[in-house]
Parts: sequence; structure tokens; C-alpha cells
Amino acid sequence: MTTDWTFSDFSDYLRLELNRSELTAEAYLRDLRQFSSWLTDSEPEQFDASSVTSGDIRGWLTALSRSGDSPRSLRRKTQSLRSYYRFLMKRGEMTQNPAADVALAKISKPLPEFARTEEIERLLARPINYESEEETMARLILLLLYSTGIRQAELLGLHDRDISRSAGEAHITGKRDKQRLVPLPLPLLEEIAKWQHLRDKIHPDLPEPKPLFVLPDGNPLTKSALYRIVSEMMKETSATHKGAHTLRHTFATSMLNNGADLDTVKEFLGHESLATTQIYTHLSYSQLLRDYRAAHPRSAKKDTPEKS
Repeated sequence: MTTDWTFSDFSDYLRLELNRSELTAEAYLRDLRQFSSWLTDSEPEQFDASSVTSGDIRGWLTALSRSGDSPRSLRRKTQSLRSYYRFLMKRGEMTQNPAADVALAKISKPLPEFARTEEIERLLARPINYESEEETMARLILLLLYSTGIRQAELLGLHDRDISRSAGEAHITGKRDKQRLVPLPLPLLEEIAKWQHLRDKIHPDLPEPKPLFVLPDGNPLTKSALYRIVSEMMKETSATHKGAHTLRHTFATSMLNNGADLDTVKEFLGHESLATTQIYTHLSYSQLLRDYRAAHPRSAKKDTPEKS
């Protein structure tokens, strides 16, 4: 019989050993408690992890599906139970994982949206007032996201010490604190230097380590402020979603369309698996197919027989 302290130990395992985020650990625990309550008719104190079968788990997932849970939610719940039983096996309390053979719910993976390269280039070609804190920072944010493909959280976490002008690179801290180096072309480094000079002139007493981007009050740039800046900069583009992630997709798509190796793009983006990066090859092909259908006279013909 399993008590709640075991669930607490599982939470510590997720956070300390697997380095999962607090939100992920909370979601996994919530799933586990929901399953134990369902299996015991709302008496979770009677939950016995060793008696659970794959059929029990499939029955729970089926009930959730009929209640309207999304495939994404069902997939995470299955992963929650898989992780819990791996934890029990590591402790020597279980010899097999009943969730291991339960298939993960399939979720649709829509192609990521991107902005057209020429649209972003037009935005960057516009003259700006380098005495304006707002204009200078907004342009640099757009340029940095578009030129490197870094995530919005990675941009928000940048400090001056992460930028090396001599080496021409940025030290990026990605998901799960994974470190990587991203090359910075000289024009981008010059834009960064212009911004830093203006920022330090306006905010001379910033604490060390200096955040690369700050708000008008001198505090570090926030996620909500970043979204407002990027969406305002991109309002004239054709992209439906005008956010930092769209610029990340734009970077990846542009790299592949112009001949970059898939492994190179993977390293730029900080992906752990090449399979994650491969979605952009499908995106590039999708764009190629659309352009072909729009431009080639034979592709535009309908597959209907001609009338005699």
C-alpha cells in the first residue's frame, strides 16, 4: 500500500534527480493523485501501486478520454505514471512498469508558423533613432531573435557577460540549464554595443551582472514586455502569431532553405534530439510545394478530364 509520503519522495526525485521544473513536478503529482483516487473509488489512502496493471491504466485513460480530456493531456498522464513506476523500480519496490506498454496518445503536430524573410528584412532596413531607448532596444531584440533563433527565455536571461565581442559569440543557457555557444556576426555585435552604450548612459547604476535588456525603470526585461515589443515590431508582417517563437521558426526555416545542415540548425536551436529539428524540413518542403503550385502552370490545372 502506498502512502502520500511516497508521492512526496517522487516529487523530490523529479526535481532533484531528473531536474524537472516545479510546474512539471506538480503536474505529475496531480496526475498520480487523480489516478489513485479513480482506482480506489475516491479512497486514495487505499492505493496500492504494486497491484496496478496495464489494464487499470488503460481503463483510466479511456474514462478520461470519454470525459473530454485532450490527447495532449492523456499523453502527459501516461508519462506521469511511467515516471512514477520508474522511480519505484529504482527504489527496488517494483520489478516492472505497468505503464511502459501503454501507448502514448497521438497528438497532431501542426507545422510551426514563420514570418517571411523579406518581411523581417524590410523591418530591419528601416532607419531608427539610436538616441531612443525604445527604438534601439526593440530593433536589437528583433535582430537578435531573427539572427540566432534563441528562445524568448534565453533572450531574457542574457547578461553582458554572456556576450563576447572578441570571440564573436553568445553564451546561451537553455532548457535544463544546458549551455551552448551561438555565433554572433559583426553587424549584430555592433548593434549590441550601440544598445549597451545607450543603456548605460540612461541607467548608469545597473547591478552586476548587468542584464542585457532592461525596462525604462531599469529593471530586467519581462516576458510580457518582450511579447509587446515583438508583436508591435511584427504587426505589419503576414504571420498570424507575432511573437518571439515565430522568429525562432523563421530563423530555422531560413537556415535550411539556404542550405544549412540539419545538425547545424539543431545546435543553433539547442535541440536535444535531431527529430525535433526535422520538423523544419517538412516546413521547408511545405513552402516549396505552395510556391510550386502558385507559380507553375501545370500544377495549377485541376485533375479533371477536358471536355471534347
